[in-house]
Amino acid sequence: MPASVLDSPAGSDGGGSIATVAAELVACGSIEMGAETPEDALRIAELLPAGTPVYVNHLPRHELPHMLAALVALREAGLEPVPHIAARRVASRTQVRAFLDQAVRVAGVAKALLIAGDVAAPLGPYGDGVALIRDGVLADTGLQQVGLPGYPEGHPQVSTPALNAVLSQKLQLLEQQRLAGYVVTQFSFAPHRIVEFCADLMRRAPGVPVYVGLAGPTTPRR
Repeated sequence: MPASVLDSPAGSDGGGSIATVAAELVACGSIEMGAETPEDALRIAELLPAGTPVYVNHLPRHELPHMLAALVALREAGLEPVPHIAARRVASRTQVRAFLDQAVRVAGVAKALLIAGDVAAPLGPYGDGVALIRDGVLADTGLQQVGLPGYPEGHPQVSTPALNAVLSQKLQLLEQQRLAGYVVTQFSFAPHRIVEFCADLMRRAPGVPVYVGLAGPTTPRR
């Protein structure tokens, strides 16, 4: 898992331990930007260390190719571009294959975050992330890592046992295709839920990295 107060040796030391842990967490951090504002890449690069992962979101109003300009801009700015792939919004295997081929070749993309995509009916052949991984197209395009969503506070429409089963299935499929899997959690305002989620995943899938999602300045209602 990434550095945390749970597994870092600094967490048990005396003076300076909190600062050390905080520095480790920041070094493992990432942020997200919108696909429609590739010009933000240069401003982000002024604030973050070179090579910091920056996730580019895949919004319902955008098709996959819409992200390419932002991915290229991030790479040119010295950051690591990471596209979101919303399985249920992928129109076809040809579309996702062409997009990832170009993203890997032109923007140096090595990993992507795979989400289901909040649409009532799939726009193409993939009903969920499991179907997209099982297809093999992610491995075929040269990706090296695939991020998967985690839900410390549960999901409004899916039970926790079902979420756990699906996550385990995805991780197994990725391992079979020699792709490294990791987990990015949804935002949570309850730290104990995050600790419980990480501890449970460590028991079920030891060694799988977990990156905790943190919201910017906001309110729980928003």
